[in-house]
Amino acid sequence: MSTPPSPLNPVSQHMANQAIEKPHLLRVLDGEILDPPPLWLMRQAGRYLPEYRALRADKGGFLDLCYDPVAATEITLQPIRRFGFDGAILFSDILVIPHALGQNLWFEMGEGPRLAPPLVDGALDALSAAPELLAPVIETVRSVRAALPRETAFLGFAGSPWTVATYMVAGAGSRDQAAARRLAYGDPLAFGALIDAIVAATIDYLADQLAAGVDAVQLFDSWAGSLSPAQFERWVIAPNAAIVAGLRARVPGARIIGFPKGAGGKLAAYARETGVDALGLDESVDPHWANKILPENLPVQGNLDPLALIAGGDALTGAIDNIRVAFAGRPHIFNLGHGILPDTPIAHVESLIARVRTARAAA
Repeated sequence: MSTPPSPLNPVSQHMANQAIEKPHLLRVLDGEILDPPPLWLMRQAGRYLPEYRALRADKGGFLDLCYDPVAATEITLQPIRRFGFDGAILFSDILVIPHALGQNLWFEMGEGPRLAPPLVDGALDALSAAPELLAPVIETVRSVRAALPRETAFLGFAGSPWTVATYMVAGAGSRDQAAARRLAYGDPLAFGALIDAIVAATIDYLADQLAAGVDAVQLFDSWAGSLSPAQFERWVIAPNAAIVAGLRARVPGARIIGFPKGAGGKLAAYARETGVDALGLDESVDPHWANKILPENLPVQGNLDPLALIAGGDALTGAIDNIRVAFAGRPHIFNLGHGILPDTPIAHVESLIARVRTARAAA
């Protein structure tokens, strides 16, 4: 007759329960190496899903959806129901911060966001802040938190100050962010005041998200790659470090993912100097190179090319396996190198999930 195993003491039992209950994505952010890695996709709630397109046709414009807690909750949960991703990301937009800072915000069909007045002269003082505009987003966080499965991590987010400022200065998106770069060179005091205002608003916003129920937050710096090294240090690294420090002062232990798209050779400096818990990598980064130059044991996220996901087949399988091998010895969250594209086939997303979750890293 076999001897029954000894029961765990209360402390060990509590730790064992925590390990079972903590979502895999959070375990990786806390430094564990898991095989297979947890998986989510940037822009996983959006136009590639027929259920999203149906809801948007019924409810109205994109910004209306962002500020409708019922609709935004449903959109956040749609990809979790369909695919069972390890993380849900809040459905919203990075430009709600300039809206709350007092710029008018709307989306032109087929042309993207518009903000008025453009702050080409850095005239932030002319705006009247309206932080109450963010209240529906925080209500969405509470609603999603209540509905989300326990095993699914919940991610909030905000735009990083440089990227947000490029839209605020130009009044729209741009290919080279020239208007913001000109202002940053020509009047660094005015541009710095704008960056400082974004930093302060972002700390408040992310602290509210964490208080309402998100498990971690991501800072999106989509246009970080357009800056020279010195400007990158000033307008990307320093403001993101200020957000990390300010947010952790408000929410000790806050988990923060940094995503400086296009940073390239400046990635290691960003990782060291901002203090983020994990680093998102875009599709232009060689994962084997990144694994060598980034701080040891720093969790990474990424970095499948969204076009490889559209291509499918051997191109997709080979790209997945290459990323898995590169990060086999490091905490890794599998993700895209940027947002999923609207014409991505659902079947290819299913193939991606199956490959990541069933193939070993050495396959």
